[in-house]
Amino acid sequence: MVAGWSYTGGPPTPGGSGPVTLVQGRTFCVSDPTGDLGSAPTHGLFVADTRFVHRFVLRVDGDHLEPLGVQPVGPHATTFVTRRRPRSGLADSTLLVLRSRYVGNGLVEEVTLENLSRLSAEHAMSLAVEADFANIFAVKEGRAIPAGGRSTTSADGVITHACHGADPRSVDIRATGSPVAGGSVLHWRLVLPPRGRTTVTVRVEPAVAGSTLETAYPLGDPLVGGPSARRQAQWRDKSPSVHSSLTAFDELVATSTADLAGLRITDPGQPEREVIAAGAPWFMTFFGRDSLLTSWMLLPLDARIGLATLQVLAERQGEVVDTLTEEEPGRILHEIRSGLSATSVAGQEGVYYGSVDATPLFVMLAGELLRWGVPLHELEPLLPHVDRALEWVGTFGDRDGDGFVEYERATELGLANQGWKDSFDGITFPSGAFPRPPLALAEVQGYVYGALCSRAALALALGDARSARDLRRQAAGLKRRFNATFWLPHRGYYALALDADKRPVESLASNMGHCLWTGIIDRRHAPAVADALLGPPLFSGFGVRTLASSMGAYNPMSYHNGSVWPHDNAIIAAGLRRYGFVAEAQRIALGLVAAAEAFGGRLPELFCGFGRDQFARPVPYPTACSPQAWAAATPLLLLRTMLGLEPDVPAGEVVIDPALPEGMAPLTVDGVHLAGDRLIVAENAGSWSVRGLPPRVTLGRAGRRALDRPPTAHGRDDRG
Repeated sequence: MVAGWSYTGGPPTPGGSGPVTLVQGRTFCVSDPTGDLGSAPTHGLFVADTRFVHRFVLRVDGDHLEPLGVQPVGPHATTFVTRRRPRSGLADSTLLVLRSRYVGNGLVEEVTLENLSRLSAEHAMSLAVEADFANIFAVKEGRAIPAGGRSTTSADGVITHACHGADPRSVDIRATGSPVAGGSVLHWRLVLPPRGRTTVTVRVEPAVAGSTLETAYPLGDPLVGGPSARRQAQWRDKSPSVHSSLTAFDELVATSTADLAGLRITDPGQPEREVIAAGAPWFMTFFGRDSLLTSWMLLPLDARIGLATLQVLAERQGEVVDTLTEEEPGRILHEIRSGLSATSVAGQEGVYYGSVDATPLFVMLAGELLRWGVPLHELEPLLPHVDRALEWVGTFGDRDGDGFVEYERATELGLANQGWKDSFDGITFPSGAFPRPPLALAEVQGYVYGALCSRAALALALGDARSARDLRRQAAGLKRRFNATFWLPHRGYYALALDADKRPVESLASNMGHCLWTGIIDRRHAPAVADALLGPPLFSGFGVRTLASSMGAYNPMSYHNGSVWPHDNAIIAAGLRRYGFVAEAQRIALGLVAAAEAFGGRLPELFCGFGRDQFARPVPYPTACSPQAWAAATPLLLLRTMLGLEPDVPAGEVVIDPALPEGMAPLTVDGVHLAGDRLIVAENAGSWSVRGLPPRVTLGRAGRRALDRPPTAHGRDDRG
């Protein structure tokens, strides 16, 4: 059995009147504010994409508990403060019940009963625990079907639920305090002296294929202040801190970096490698596209995350043609899953490759890591994988040889849409009709352009100027074809995609903002693109919508057809800044900061696209992940954009050109990581300073480094 991805740290998790989510690596738990599981269909303790516990209900003297509050310890732990209901005829309860819960490859819970009266009291406590072993996606979609072949046994105070079959799973529930086990319930009789208290500890221990998962909380180790808390503190210490007059942004950066700590998981084969899971609670696994883009945004914090991401993806790069998983030679995976499902192979991780953009993004990130100072000798082992990825782009990615990368799923089981807007209705004509695949997405051509430029930079660093020039020629050719084919002069913006008949899908959407980010857009068309992105049909006031309100499929409450995604907006803002549209980039940044304030200082995965003139606060999307990786990383990319920060360590320079929104200065950023050094950037009244530059790196000229210009023999851009 392949080991599960492991948690390495984490942020505070808010409590409130709604569901409470705890997360640690591939484990998460969703409960109500009392700590009980089972009152909502999405409640449960999930480990490795399987719900091991779907009901976990504590009663005292036959009553459900009343919630008083939730006291977070970290993303992996919290204390539910509750009380037994007041006795008949009394206004107040005299029994406090604390449930301190810790998750990580299972669950450990300390239940403390405190008698606040002056009399001794005897209490009956019970804990009902049930397991359905349902697949995580079935739970999320509200169609959870309990796994077949289940059994329940209880003996010696231990309850065991098991799921038998080709991929057996089980869970043991055991506790201190000498409980009596009967069926699915543990029973205690507890006597408390006046003003006294007692604590019992419950351990929920999942097993896969007969092997109990290694708990994050071994017997005898402290639950508070253990390795998880120490790793969180280390992450916090190295994260950039921002101090400005826009305190909401400062707090957003702090919250986001803490959230990212909680989304770290480690490669089971190489535990020293930390990567970022896509999001809590439903996507606590490794995704190609999500992890690559998140790693890019995280470069000012930790470039090692990006290197580990490339290493994990390279080891799982496609080798053969498999229509069921959509694996192809050179292709970069879409996601890794390990939950029980009808199509999974017993004892193995499930890897699905149905992504059209992860492969060029893989190459893009390799080149960007070089620019941020990751040593060439650490990147060189990845170069064969980079070249295989580019081979996929030119073969399987461009099946009809028209010079554009397109996609079409191999079976009905695959994703119908394989770009970042991967819902079934994510790509539509202006009428709302679905285009016929294969589809060539605009932003994917931009990623391919960026990949060719990145590979050219790597070639130049290796002294291969001929290959660098050839790759630049390929990039320039793609740029010419793209602008000739995707530009819609009668509409004043770029097509969303080309359909199977090479007809432009003329919908006005956010995707072309990614084309600004990669530099594939002709400068003469950039002003029109900026106007379209910030115009009323696309810009809600809080951010750029995924689809314009003037389009037939527009629905502000949809997943991809009118909603606002923070990561999408951060990329668009970076693209606008690249082409010199500073005010427009600032407008997007300020809209996102305002949205984050409404969401308690945190940006969710997405929110509804209603206009700010209609609702003064952004409307939540019901099932949005929070924290979610690229949403949590969004403030770091916004910070990089506002600082105008563009390093080129091989060329010995870094460009820093702050352009702050009005009311943000003075600004100090402490802890921008570059080539192993920590920069401090300060801006006030139009003047700025930087300290801590790496050796042999100097400040370059202001302005976004134009990646589409031919490199010189020294690796710098040819600026004339």
